[in-house]
Amino acid sequence: MRELNLDQLRTLVTIAELGSFAAAAQTLHLAAPTVSLHVAELESRLGATLLLRQRQRVVPTGVGQGLIDRARRLLADADAAVEEVARQVKGRSGRVRLGASTGALAWLLPQAIEIMGREHSEVDVQVAVLTSQETMARLQEGTLDIGLVALPQAAVKGVQIVPWRRDPVMAFLPSGWAVPRTITPAWLAARPLILIDASTRLHRMTMDWFAAAGEQPKARIALNFNDAIKSLVAAGYGAAVLPREEGAAALDPRMVTLPLSPRLWRALGLAHRVGGSEPATRHMLAALAAIRQR
Repeated sequence: MRELNLDQLRTLVTIAELGSFAAAAQTLHLAAPTVSLHVAELESRLGATLLLRQRQRVVPTGVGQGLIDRARRLLADADAAVEEVARQVKGRSGRVRLGASTGALAWLLPQAIEIMGREHSEVDVQVAVLTSQETMARLQEGTLDIGLVALPQAAVKGVQIVPWRRDPVMAFLPSGWAVPRTITPAWLAARPLILIDASTRLHRMTMDWFAAAGEQPKARIALNFNDAIKSLVAAGYGAAVLPREEGAAALDPRMVTLPLSPRLWRALGLAHRVGGSEPATRHMLAALAAIRQR
């Protein structure tokens, strides 16, 4: 049996509600023969009489009433689907899939999500914790819409990357330590270290910074969660090398930050798929641009 036609079901429901083929035709802005044809095709397809033509009013049969009850639910679902798509097209709702590292999630991304909550509260922002490499791969395959990635990144077909932020990488140290005014690779390598996980670009940048000075330190522990690293530093467990974002929350008083010598910077880019982005994605990009480093 062929699939049911929603227009024909709408005609059937309207006839049942108004009790008249003529009234249904007027309400639906259809010609009277079209209304009759809709009912005839439904009855032929289902092999059952759906409406009884009485002298004063058209009423559904038992089979017809069962179909009408289900048709109302189907039509309500169809109308809701059309309305939801219309809201997304107009940018009033929708979904954005975003990938970012734990570092970006800890401070930067919440600022953009707060903007979205104020200006586009019905947009669902779905966040995945990913490395930059994973983010780029998922952008290319179409399972992400936006990514916050470490720079530089190799070009990926169909993905555009623009510089977003450039934050200094600092030494995070227990406040009880006796420290010089600037932190060199040699001085830091001689201390217990809490380093970011080896899967991250920040780890590679940090180890290159040490290697340029002939140092190859080993971490006391490696984690991929900046706030956990900072908590361990504050507890006196070791030193860490992490970005210090402009405007970030105040540090635990048991911890201090000092500049590295030579200086080191963490650059982040805003990556998104090229062409055809939905309004919800454009809203999220605008929110991220609003907190772009000036």
